[in-house]
Amino acid sequence: MNRLAGVTSPYLLQHADNPVDWWPWTPEAFEEARRRDVPVLLSVGYSACHWCHVMAHESFEDQDTADFLNAHFVSVKVDREERPDVDAVYMEAVQAATGQGGWPMTVFLTPDAEPFYFGTYFPPEPRHGMPSFRQVLEGVRQAWSTRRDEVGEVAGKIVRDLAQREIGHQGTRPPGEQELAQGLLGLTREYDAQRGGFGGAPKFPPSMVLEFLLRHHARTGAEGALQMAQDTCERMARGGLYDQLGGGFARYSVDRDWVVPHFEKMLYDNALLCRVYAHLWRATGSELARRVALETADFMVRELRTAEGGFASALDADSDDGSGRHVEGAYYVWTPEQLTGVLGEADAQLAAQFFGVTEEGTFEHGQSVLQLPQDEGVFDAEKIASVKRRLLGARARRPAPGRDDKVVAAWNGLAIAALAETGAYFDRPDLTEAALGAADLLVRVHLDEHTRLTRTSKDGRAGANSGVLEDYADVAEGFLALASVTGEGVWLDFAGLLVGHVLARFTDPETGALYDTAADAEQLIRRPQDPTDNATPSGWSAAAGALLGYAAQTGSEVHRTAAERALGVVGALGPRVPRFIGWGLAVAEALLDGPREIAVVGPSLTDPATTALHRTALLGTAPGAVVAVGTPDSEEFPLLAGRPLVSGQAAAYVCRDFTCDAPTTDPDRLRTTLESH
Repeated sequence: MNRLAGVTSPYLLQHADNPVDWWPWTPEAFEEARRRDVPVLLSVGYSACHWCHVMAHESFEDQDTADFLNAHFVSVKVDREERPDVDAVYMEAVQAATGQGGWPMTVFLTPDAEPFYFGTYFPPEPRHGMPSFRQVLEGVRQAWSTRRDEVGEVAGKIVRDLAQREIGHQGTRPPGEQELAQGLLGLTREYDAQRGGFGGAPKFPPSMVLEFLLRHHARTGAEGALQMAQDTCERMARGGLYDQLGGGFARYSVDRDWVVPHFEKMLYDNALLCRVYAHLWRATGSELARRVALETADFMVRELRTAEGGFASALDADSDDGSGRHVEGAYYVWTPEQLTGVLGEADAQLAAQFFGVTEEGTFEHGQSVLQLPQDEGVFDAEKIASVKRRLLGARARRPAPGRDDKVVAAWNGLAIAALAETGAYFDRPDLTEAALGAADLLVRVHLDEHTRLTRTSKDGRAGANSGVLEDYADVAEGFLALASVTGEGVWLDFAGLLVGHVLARFTDPETGALYDTAADAEQLIRRPQDPTDNATPSGWSAAAGALLGYAAQTGSEVHRTAAERALGVVGALGPRVPRFIGWGLAVAEALLDGPREIAVVGPSLTDPATTALHRTALLGTAPGAVVAVGTPDSEEFPLLAGRPLVSGQAAAYVCRDFTCDAPTTDPDRLRTTLESH
């Protein structure tokens, strides 16, 4: 009996009709394995994962394979986006045992949830040195039946090894000038000066590192940091990683040149990159950065917003190519013949030149991913706009990629921050309204009566899984940004409740170290704890940032001390592995800069002088600066207390490190104050 019907995960629902007797991750599944005395097959993936779909079609939809699984295993299917804790624990085991990892993740467990055999994708037939999935199943079944003691020894050793990996006390001193300079030097050594970005293929957008580089430049004036950020952003935006017609970024580039993407589009990537490009525009005035920030924001609102006001997790990489086959990238790629069919001969030649579409193709089967490869030449802007409109209209008639409609709290927090700031910077109140809609959904659906977060929801219904550290941290970050942009103190209050949970339930009181799961969460074979970034900021660094921002808004020494203690690990790892702790380095930049506290008071929030000062404050590049805006008698923001008008006019007060500048009524003077290093 397949038990996946009725769950909230779109990924699990994709498997609800499999002949495999799937269980979700529940204690009952392991009790069943114990009762039957069989091992557990744990299969972990996510809905936009190409190879997850391939393995599902080849093996989990195959009746013979399903019959063997049902007879000899209890099969448990997990959505890694719903249960990042389960994914993290077993991925760590896979990587420790095999030296690599990925999805689909295939792990065999004892009924006590202890792992003893690992893999990722297994083909239906032996190929490229890989055994077939059926061979793996038969080997595991035989080992379980005839070498049980050996299986138990392996499982026990793995669990002991994982327990020893717990991060030791790294000290409570946050990184200083020296550590941040060493982090920058390390990034310079790994920087691809020819193509932008860091490292080789596959190449992922380094969102958190880019935020660090922009903040480091803002604080120190280091031109090299800004140059790395600018060049990387330009190369990504001009390459196939970026959707040149509809906006938004794909997950990563399979090559070093940003030409061919892995076509899935994730909410978290687009939220993080929307904010990066908005901040790049704020620092440089770059027209490309402005365009990409706005197009990415519009993509999120247009294609990922759900009926309830939240943001869906992802768009699939695969879609119907028109022949009934699901093919990766089919929605996005073009041939010269397809361009001609839509645009006619003359405009098709123009489009091919502008977007780099060739007869040979840059992808597969003579198809090209649209780019902006030209370095020279003048194109008629109106003609190009017409070409883009017609191509986008034609693409809209293609079968669209599937959408994972679940709302993940953490990723919506990232989107709230990006949309709130982008809306404020570019006078787009509709984007700020979209951020408010998502924040409202999180409060209504994801927060319970104890202000504890649920990780996911779908169709306005909360899922069954508790929020993890990144949920509390990223949602608090989003609410803090919303408070600064809107002047509505309720979002500061909600952020305070969330960081309160971080202190009470996720923090080691002895060392200040942070765990990815709460002290009262389900106990797995190891309590996951990882300070390094992955595709999103680590929960650890994100929590440090939210704690620091809340402390700056409220003057809370408890929260500031917790942020400083959490940043101790950044002092240890930043100089050694800066690519993987970018957000921690970015938070450390804010700490070194103060962060600055900007209070804008005016006779009303609609007073023109007040709005001018507020906008200037938001556009300041000082790392991690917080902004409060309101009337002198407002009690919504602690920063406004004791801040009167100046000669009856709106005024801005800037403080840091317990020192305040004289208040100013002049936006230009405020701008100069905020830009000083």
